[in-house]
Amino acid sequence: MRGLLLCCLVGLASKFSWIQPHLNPKKTYEYKYEGVVNFGLGMPNLAESGARITCKIKIIGVSAQTFILQVSDLAFKEFNGFPGKNTFNASPKLTQSIAAQFVKPFTFDYIGGHVSNIRASADISDTIVNIVRGILGLFQVTVKTTQTIYELEETGIHGMCPSNYATEVNAETKDMTITQVVDVGNCREKAVMYRGMATAVFDQVSKQRGESVISTVRYIYTVKPTAEGGLITKAHGLEQQHFSPFNVKGGSFQMLAMKEIVLLSVNDTERAFVFGPMESKGNLVYKFVNAEANVPILMQSLDNPVPKAIELIKHLAEVNRYQIDSTTSEDTIKLYQLLRVIPYEGLEVMWKQFAANDEQRRWFLDMTVEVNDARILKFFQMRFQAGDVSANEALQAILLVMNHLQPIPDLVEMAKMFLNIPFCKSNIYLWHAVVLSYGSLVYKHCTYYTPCPVAAVQPLLDMAVEGLRNGTEADMVIALKALGNAGHPGSIKTIMRFLPGVAASPVNLPPRVLSAAVQSMRLIAARDPRSVQDITMILFLQKNLPAEIRMMAFMILFDTKPSMALVSTVTVHLQEEKDLHVISFAYSYFKSVARSSTPNNHFLSTACNVAVKILAPKFGRLSYHYSKATRMDWFNDDFLIGTAAEVFMLRNATNIFPAEIIMKGKFYFIGRILQLLELGIHADGLKELLGAGIPSFKGDLSVSDFQAVLNVLQNWEILPNDKPVLSAYTRTFGQEWFFADITKDTIQNIFRAVSPSTGKESPLWAVIENLKKGVSWHWTKPYLIFEVRYFQATTLGLPLEISKYYQTINGITVNAKAAVNPPLTDRLGQLLTSEISLETDGFIGYTKDFWVFYGINTELFQCGSEFKSKIPIAIPWNFAAKINVREMKFELDFPPCKKEFELFSVSSNVYAVSRNTEDPALTKMTPIMPTAIDSNDEVVHKGPTAVGPESDQVLTPNTWHPRSNMCAESKIYGAGLCVESELRREYYHEEYPLYYFLGYTHMALKVIPVQAIKAVDKIHFEVNASPSKHLVSTRQLLETVRRLSKVFGYSCNVVICAPALPQASEDLITGLNSTPESVLNIKALAMSGNQKPEGYDAAFYYTPEANIHNAQMIVSQVGEDTNWKMCLMLLPANSLRRLKPAHIGWGAECQSYEMSMASATAHQPGSKPTLKAKVQWTKIPETMAEMGTRIESFIPGMAFYLGFYEQHERNAKQEVSVSVVAASADSVDVKIKFPEYTVYRQAFPVPLPPGCFQEFQHLRNTTMDSFGCT
Repeated sequence: MRGLLLCCLVGLASKFSWIQPHLNPKKTYEYKYEGVVNFGLGMPNLAESGARITCKIKIIGVSAQTFILQVSDLAFKEFNGFPGKNTFNASPKLTQSIAAQFVKPFTFDYIGGHVSNIRASADISDTIVNIVRGILGLFQVTVKTTQTIYELEETGIHGMCPSNYATEVNAETKDMTITQVVDVGNCREKAVMYRGMATAVFDQVSKQRGESVISTVRYIYTVKPTAEGGLITKAHGLEQQHFSPFNVKGGSFQMLAMKEIVLLSVNDTERAFVFGPMESKGNLVYKFVNAEANVPILMQSLDNPVPKAIELIKHLAEVNRYQIDSTTSEDTIKLYQLLRVIPYEGLEVMWKQFAANDEQRRWFLDMTVEVNDARILKFFQMRFQAGDVSANEALQAILLVMNHLQPIPDLVEMAKMFLNIPFCKSNIYLWHAVVLSYGSLVYKHCTYYTPCPVAAVQPLLDMAVEGLRNGTEADMVIALKALGNAGHPGSIKTIMRFLPGVAASPVNLPPRVLSAAVQSMRLIAARDPRSVQDITMILFLQKNLPAEIRMMAFMILFDTKPSMALVSTVTVHLQEEKDLHVISFAYSYFKSVARSSTPNNHFLSTACNVAVKILAPKFGRLSYHYSKATRMDWFNDDFLIGTAAEVFMLRNATNIFPAEIIMKGKFYFIGRILQLLELGIHADGLKELLGAGIPSFKGDLSVSDFQAVLNVLQNWEILPNDKPVLSAYTRTFGQEWFFADITKDTIQNIFRAVSPSTGKESPLWAVIENLKKGVSWHWTKPYLIFEVRYFQATTLGLPLEISKYYQTINGITVNAKAAVNPPLTDRLGQLLTSEISLETDGFIGYTKDFWVFYGINTELFQCGSEFKSKIPIAIPWNFAAKINVREMKFELDFPPCKKEFELFSVSSNVYAVSRNTEDPALTKMTPIMPTAIDSNDEVVHKGPTAVGPESDQVLTPNTWHPRSNMCAESKIYGAGLCVESELRREYYHEEYPLYYFLGYTHMALKVIPVQAIKAVDKIHFEVNASPSKHLVSTRQLLETVRRLSKVFGYSCNVVICAPALPQASEDLITGLNSTPESVLNIKALAMSGNQKPEGYDAAFYYTPEANIHNAQMIVSQVGEDTNWKMCLMLLPANSLRRLKPAHIGWGAECQSYEMSMASATAHQPGSKPTLKAKVQWTKIPETMAEMGTRIESFIPGMAFYLGFYEQHERNAKQEVSVSVVAASADSVDVKIKFPEYTVYRQAFPVPLPPGCFQEFQHLRNTTMDSFGCT
C-alpha cells in the first residue's frame, strides 16, 4: 500500500514539475526588454514626461543555479510634451553612457523561479545594478501547482511584501498564465527612505482618513511547459501610483511604470563564457544610492566643482550686494549641490580664498552648512579650534550644521566633540546653541534607529547630573532643555532625579528648573507614553507643588494621548481639587480639546467631552482671572491639511502676572504633524516685582495703565541678583534652539545706556558719532528652510522621489548719515533740546523659492512633474528726516516716484520636466497646461470633450483664465499702487482640490509713477505735536488719538452694515461750551517748487477744561480751489447726549455726508452688565450705501450659521444698533437691530477678558464714553 501511494505522489509531482520556472544551464536565452515610466495627470491636453529603456538581454548558464546576464542594443529615449502631439526622442549621449556600463556582464543565482545573489564588477554603479534588478524581477515568480489562488510573502524589488497569485492553464497550448499582485502598501520591509522628516510627527489617524500616495503593482507571466520545467516566454509588469500634496481622492499626479520581456530564442550554449572578478550586490531588493548630491530640481555637471562653487559664491555675493536679486535666487540650490561633492580639502581652499572678504566669507559660511556629513564637522572643528570665526558666525553655523546633518551613528558620535571644544564655551549663547542643537541631532538619530542607543544621549545625561550635583541652576536648565530636544527614553531616570515626589531622594529646586525638567519629557511622551504618564500623574497630584508646575505636568500628561480610563481618573481628582487655578486650567483644556477636529485628538476629544460634562456644573463658571488653556484648530479631510493654535496661561494665587505663558502653532499635512513654532515666557522674577497687583492699574490699556506699569518697573533694583527677571525661549519643529534670560544686570545696562545723564561711555553715544560720519551696513542670509525627501523603489529599478525644497535669501541694506544741531558735548540728554537730521536709503526684503518634485531622480537623468513657485518681497526706501523733540515736531521728505518697482509678487507653475547628465543644457520644462489659452477674463470655458485614458467616460475640460490689473492712483503725489493678477487653470472635476493649484499663477503689488497735477519735487510728511500756544502732555496727546482711533475702528466695523440710502437728516452740532485747542497736526503734501503745495492736513483738537472729554479731528484737502473736509467730533458723555457721543461729516466743508455713533455701558442694581452701541446716518455716499446693501444680504445666512435667530420687524430707519448683555462669565446675549429685521442669540459663548464688565459693578445708571472693553 505504501508503495502504491509513493508511486502516486511521484506521478503527481512529475505531472506538475514541468510548469515550475526553470533555466537550463546549458542553454542561452535571448529576450527583448522594454521599460517605460511616465508622469502626468492622466488627463488629455496636459503635458507629461517620461523615459524609455529598450534592450536585448541574454541569459547564459554557468552552473546549475548560476547564470550570466548580458545587455546589448540598449537605447534610452525621453518624452516631454503632450501625448498625441509629441513622441519619445532619442538621447544618444546618455544611451552611450549607460551602455558603457552594460558592457561587462552580470551574474545571478536562479532556483525555482527565485532570483538571488546578484553580482557585478566593482566599478558598476548602484543605479545600473538597480536597473538590472528591475529586469531580473520579471523572472521572479512563485508557482504553487496545487492551488490556483494563493497568498504569500516574498522578496521583490519593493522589499518583503505580500503577494496575491492567480493561475490559469490554457487548455490548448498548456501554457500557464500567472497573475501576481503585490501589496506594496503593506510591506513588512519596504524599500523606502526618508530624509528631512524626523521632526514631522507621524499621525496614524490622519493616514486612515486619506492617503497622499497610493500604489498598485501587477505582474502577468506566461509560462510554457517543457520537459525541463516552465519557461517564461513573456512577462509584463505594471506599476501605477497616484500622488497628491492633498488627499488622492481629490485628484492626483500619476506615475505609470511598465516593463516587459518577450522571449526571442533559445539556443544551446556553444562555449564557456569568461568574465572578470565580481562582487556581490545583494538580492532583488532595491538598494538606495547616496542621493545627497542628486538634487531633484536641477541637473548640472559636477566635474571640477571647486572653481565652479567659487565663481558662484562671488556672483551671488555681487548681485545681492545692495538688494536681493530674485532672478538668481535659484542658484543657491546649484551651489548646495556643488558643495556636497567637494572634498574636505576643497572646503579649506575655498575658506582661505573667502576669509578676508566679508561679503563672500558670509555667503560661504551660510552655504557650506548644507554639506551635511563628516566634512562639515571637520571643517568647523578646525575653525573653532583655530578661533578664526566669531562667536556670532559660529552660533549661526552650528545651529544649521547640527540640524541639517545626516543623523547616522558615525556622525552623531563625531558631533560630540563640539561639547568639549573650549571655544564653544567662550560665549553663553554659542554654548546654548551647541548643546541644544546636539540634543536635536540625537532626536533625529533616534527617529531612524530604534532602539536608540543610550550612548548618543550620554553626554547630556552627564551634564544634567553634574549640574544637579553642583547645584548650578544655569547648568541644570541648559542640560534639561537639551534632554527635552533629544527626547530619548533612556533619559527618564535622570530627569526623575530633578522631580519632587518622583526622585529617590528629596529635592528642592527653583520653579524654573522644575519647569525645565517637566518640559524635558514633552517628546518622550510619544516614545514612552506609559513612563511619562506615571511621572506626570504623580506630579499633578502633589498639591504642595507650585500650581504652575502641576499644570505643566498636566500638559505633558495629555501629550501622551491618555486613555479614557486615565482621563476619568484625572477628572475624579479634579472634583476634589481646591486650587482654582489648577481646576480652571484643566477644565479649559478639556473644553478646548473636546471641540478639536484634528485627527490626532480623535479619541482624546471624546474622553475630554465626557470630562467637561462631569465638571461643568461645578466649575463651568470660573472667570478668566484664573489659569487657562485655549486651543483653536481645524482639519479638512479633502485636503488632509489642518492647523492648530494653543495658548497656555499658567498663573498662581499670589501673583497678578502669569508664571508662564506658552503659545504653540501646529500644521497638519498629509499624515504628519509639524510643530511649526512655540514661544514661551517664564516670569519668576517679574512675578516678585509686580507682586499681587499693580497700584492704579485698571486693565483698559489706557495711558494711565502704562504709567502704572512703568512706576512699578522703576523698582527693579529690589530684584535679586541671582534670578532672571524674565526668561524666554523659542522652538521650531518641536526643537528648542534659543533661550535667553533678562537679568537685573541686563535692565541696569539698558537704563544706563539710555539715561539722559549718561555721557560718552554710553554705547548709544558711539552709535550717534558713527551716524554723524555716515554708516553703511549690509547683511544677507541664504537659508535652506527645509529639504524633505521621500524615496521609493519602482518596478523598473528606478528610484521614485517625492521632494519638497524651501529656500530663502533674506537681505537688508542701510545707508545713513545724521546731523545733530547743536552737537552733543557731554550727555545724551542734550538730544532732547537738539534738532536731529537724518538722510538714509536702503532695502529690506527676501525671496523665497519653493519646489515640489515628483518623479524619477538618478545621477543619470530625471523626469517627472515639478511645482515651482517664487515669492519676492522688496521694500526700498529713500528719505530725509528731521526730529525736534523740544518742539515735538517730526518731518519726512521722500523723493518723487520716477520709475515702477515691485513690492511683492507670487508666481508659480507646474511643469513636466526632463533632464539628463550628458546634456544638462537641454533641460526641458514644459508647463503642464498649454500656455496658449484663448479666453476672456474670469470666464470659464468648456472645451471639446475627451475620452479618459482608462475608461469610456466622456470628460469635458473647463478652462479658467482670469486676469486683472487694478490701480489706485494719486495725481496729487504722482504715484499709484497697482495689484495685478493672472491665473490659468484647466480641470475636469470641479470638486478636485488639486486642480485649484495646478497651472500658471502670478500676482504682484507694484508702485507706479503717475502723471501729477503739478511736477512733484518731493513728498513732505510732517507731524507737529504742539501747534497750539499751550503745550500738551504726552498723556493728553495719546489719550486724544486713542479716543479718536476707537471711533474710527468702530465706524469701520459697523457702518458697512448700513442697508439703505439716506432718507433723513439730523442737526449738526456746531459748537461746544469751551474752545478746543489743537494738540496735533499731520500733513502729507506734494511740494512743487515755489507753487502752493497739494495734499492733506489733519488737525486734532482737545478741550482742556476739567471733566470735559471732548476731542475733534478735521482733515482738509490742501490745494487750489478745494473745500473738501472731513470732521469728526467726539462729544462729552452725559444724559443729554448719551446716544450721540460721536459725529462724523465729510465733503464740502464737512456738509455733504454725515453719520453719528454712540456706545454706552451700564449696570444697575439687580441687572446684568450691558453694552449698547448705535450707528445712525443722515447722508452717506451712494457707493457706501450699495456696499452696505450687498453686505446686508449675507447677514441672515451668517447669523443662521452662528446660531442666531431672525425676526422680521420694522426698526428705526437709517440706524443699526447692538445690545450685548453679560449673561455669564463666558457667554453674552446679543441683539442686533437692522431697519428691516432683528437678529439675536442668547448665551453666545465668548471669552470675556478679566474684569471687563465686573469693573462696572459700582456704576448706577451711568454711561461710559468708551467703546467697549479695551
